[in-house]
Amino acid sequence: MAKVAFLGLGVMGSPMAGHLAKKGHDVTVFNRTGAKAEAWVAANGGQAAATPREAAAGCAIVFACVGNDDDLRSVVLGADGAFAGMERGAIFVDHTTASAEVARELSAAADAAGLRFIDAPVSGGQAGAENGVLTVMCGGEEATYAEAEPVIMAYAKSCRLLGPSGSGQLTKMVNQIAIAGAVQGLSEAIHFGKRAGLDIEAVLDVISKGAAGSWQMENRGRTMNADKFDFGFAVEWMRKDLGILLAESRRNGARLPVTALVDQFYAEVEAMGGKRWDTSSLIARLER
Repeated sequence: MAKVAFLGLGVMGSPMAGHLAKKGHDVTVFNRTGAKAEAWVAANGGQAAATPREAAAGCAIVFACVGNDDDLRSVVLGADGAFAGMERGAIFVDHTTASAEVARELSAAADAAGLRFIDAPVSGGQAGAENGVLTVMCGGEEATYAEAEPVIMAYAKSCRLLGPSGSGQLTKMVNQIAIAGAVQGLSEAIHFGKRAGLDIEAVLDVISKGAAGSWQMENRGRTMNADKFDFGFAVEWMRKDLGILLAESRRNGARLPVTALVDQFYAEVEAMGGKRWDTSSLIARLER
């Protein structure tokens, strides 16, 4: 069992850190809102630290799951950042969905400090984190990944190294592109079926068994039909991810016309008051 730290106790980080504690790891947590860290310790054991540097001291692996590039830099760099407290050879695993650029930046900073870095964004949402069945996409060195993977598997069902630093973030972008198109297609399909007077529950049951079947259809089709969106991966989080990947596409020359259009559709959902709705709420702009 390892001595580890977890930085960021949001809807994803809190249960992920909890699974580490349940597996027997010695976990120190940090959260910008200290009360959250204290509540986590009360529920899971371990200890809370006042700064990322203090949390990282003496740890073999430091995990982070925060909001964006700037949040990540704030907990990693500087006098109170995690890198300042980590011992040479320790590993930093970043689960934040961030840019490939910041992954490469922090990997270089880690290397200069004698540390090791893995960018490891996740897919599976809050439910995946709570149930310990996340999919983890990693970038970094093979030897570093091999050491980190057994610990990551405390909250994952699948974990894979995809290439050098930044590859995990780039793979997460591929994931979000595929999801955006799938949810829009499912939204239009359900909307069309309703207008055609079909029994949508029956339709989904039939077509989910064929080529149209998908995770989105199985897990979101019925809630979309029922106009329920108060759960899951929030629209504002998806827009953050789409902004990152659209910026990357401008750098690498990839053409993403459907993804760019879906991003604008999500902007319409936000204007409807749906910032915190699940991403399946794309159907709302067709129905309301």
